Amino acid sequence: MIADCVVVGGGPAGATAAADLAATGARVMLLDRGGRIKPCGGAIPPRLIADFAIPDRLLVGRAVAARMVAPSAAAVDMAVDRGGDGFVGMVDRGPFDEWLRTRAAGAGAERRTGSFERIERDDAGWAVVVYRDAEGTERRLPTRAVIGADGARSRVAASAMPGVAPPPQVFAYHEIVETPPGFDRTRCDVFYQGALSPDFYGWVFPHGDTVSVGVGSARKGFALRAAVDRLRAESGLAAAPVVRREGAPIPLKPRKRWDNGRDTLLIGDAAGVVAPASGEGIYYAMASGREAAGAMAALLATGDARALAGARTRFMRAHGRVFWILGVMQHFWYRDDRRRERFVAMCDDRDVQRLIWPAYMNKRIVYAAPLAYLRIFMKDMRHLVQTA
Repeated sequence: MIADCVVVGGGPAGATAAADLAATGARVMLLDRGGRIKPCGGAIPPRLIADFAIPDRLLVGRAVAARMVAPSAAAVDMAVDRGGDGFVGMVDRGPFDEWLRTRAAGAGAERRTGSFERIERDDAGWAVVVYRDAEGTERRLPTRAVIGADGARSRVAASAMPGVAPPPQVFAYHEIVETPPGFDRTRCDVFYQGALSPDFYGWVFPHGDTVSVGVGSARKGFALRAAVDRLRAESGLAAAPVVRREGAPIPLKPRKRWDNGRDTLLIGDAAGVVAPASGEGIYYAMASGREAAGAMAALLATGDARALAGARTRFMRAHGRVFWILGVMQHFWYRDDRRRERFVAMCDDRDVQRLIWPAYMNKRIVYAAPLAYLRIFMKDMRHLVQTA
């Protein structure tokens, strides 16, 4: 039988879309190549845990503090929830993503393992997803619609929307190492140092019994592995045994269009929904997957392809302003080490912290403190003048 929708990619975006769409009664195929874990710090905010009903057993750690490290090695420590009991959940993407795929199957999605090749059309005009299974045999899935959740270099996008350039990207590389005795498992460290990344940042995120140590950069030829070696040494992790190594491109700007105007919709990294400056993607991937499921359900019910554009419209209405602010911040503050030094110093400001953490934890801009915004703006201007 023809499927209602084939979801290509079983990460947080694809698995969420498959679960939500299958729950409506649609016949959904979830195609994932298997064995692939994206390099990721693994931080998930409380809103994600609540909105997507993530069980505590998937959390391998709880970060209650963050340390921002400047080029001079000056550090600013921040409590996640000053005076409260808030935390940032930490997950290991291998078990986390598999749990999401299993949940999608439980909702009624049929899982297939294979590598996406292309989209063809049959005589009736239906899409046919062509993929290769684990044995290398070419398989075909006729379907009424396709959701592309197959990463920053989306082959679904290339097949369904040829000629449309992908969004700008950084390449991320990290090493998962064993946590040594005495290592702080409750603090995430972020390094704003040109030696580790000339245009992004480095991170050391605890995952319980393991630690993610990584860097990202859009500069071609920058030695990411050498930077991770240096970061491990500076963090006391040089001798920690490596569990695995992973690398992948990460988009830094949402695509202007997510659908082909007919039957294909992009989400997650394929749609470019990774927050600028922070590189945070899990929450936004799952949020885009949920929006896609709603848009696809409307397409299947009405046959009106205009419903697909609603996924991006609703997502950007909810998160577009945050993305814009973070993009401006990255443009101004990540440019060189002098500016990074001032940026970290600014993070020591109480007004800044009062707005950063509620916005991150709840995924919305805090409007309750207009005077704090004015003060931050004036301090921003002072710091920028000092770096001119």
